[in-house]
Amino acid sequence: MPERFVRYHLRLSKSDAARLDAAVKKSGLSRAAYIRALINSLIPIDKPPPDYHLMMRELHSIGNNLNQIAARAHSIGDIDAARYERNATELRRVATRITEAVYEHRRLE
Repeated sequence: MPERFVRYHLRLSKSDAARLDAAVKKSGLSRAAYIRALINSLIPIDKPPPDYHLMMRELHSIGNNLNQIAARAHSIGDIDAARYERNATELRRVATRITEAVYEHRRLE
């Protein structure tokens, strides 16, 4: 984490402060991190919905199960390796796309 040497104090109207606080709360970031994102021309994203982490744990669990099945099938010599690899690759691709969709920052125009 870079060291931060400069401290800024600013005054906001009550309505501006309320809008900033609401946006910060939706993003899950600290006020400082939120403002730094804006300074870097990034639109801070809202924090993911609570069930996002549950769904991702479920996808990872499915991936772990696939790996266990593959290990067992490989040990007894009964596996369609190409089919397994296609499915495992697709699972990883979907998990990555979900994460990118949830955490993608957009640039200010």
